[in-house]
Amino acid sequence: MTAEDYQSGQILLIDKPLHWTSFQVVNKLRWELKQRFKLKNIKVGHAGTLDPLATGLLIICTGKMTKQIDTFQTQIKEYTGTLILGSTTPSYDLETDINETFPTEHITHKLIEETTKQFTGDIQQYPPVFSAIKKDGKRLYEFARAGEDVEINSRLVTIETFEIIKKDALNVDFRVVCSKGTYIRSLAHDFGKALQSGAHLSALRRTKIGDFNVANAITVDQFVKSLNNYII
Repeated sequence: MTAEDYQSGQILLIDKPLHWTSFQVVNKLRWELKQRFKLKNIKVGHAGTLDPLATGLLIICTGKMTKQIDTFQTQIKEYTGTLILGSTTPSYDLETDINETFPTEHITHKLIEETTKQFTGDIQQYPPVFSAIKKDGKRLYEFARAGEDVEINSRLVTIETFEIIKKDALNVDFRVVCSKGTYIRSLAHDFGKALQSGAHLSALRRTKIGDFNVANAITVDQFVKSLNNYII
């Protein structure tokens, strides 16, 4: 593709690497496009944030296609992941250390299956305090890292599917199909509480956004390589 192609608007499906923020992916692709085509600037944005500890599908829009970002953000999303039973962390994932442990001897496969039913349909969910949501002009994670208490409002989200794929000791693999605004970390945390125990997320991968599938995505390195192979 040419510089004009990217400026007129492209949809790029990127498989976000572990530990990268979505913003870092956008910055990397923008920098590579500017360098490769000697551009002063080009619009690049993503259609839905993934946490640094999550991998998977990130829709990147360039040029005039950035106007469609809101449309992509509202589409149904699919995730697969793993949660660990019996303990919680302040961030609801592995970003922070375990802060509390709970009994798990009573948790059976049947109880797990029955409990998933509580988390399908329209549910009220509290976002994690370690999140990028803004309150009073600050990100929630800024309050959390400063040790400040902050009131968080619940939000209505829709869980179309909450499916248990496998349970291995305290590790539970799952698949979730959900609406925009759903926090899988919060789902894991609330699921643990509903089991009369605790849980936190240990792995998360976004596999679909609407009709877009991570199977058709490329890595950041593959994108850079494709640019380098283009002859101007």
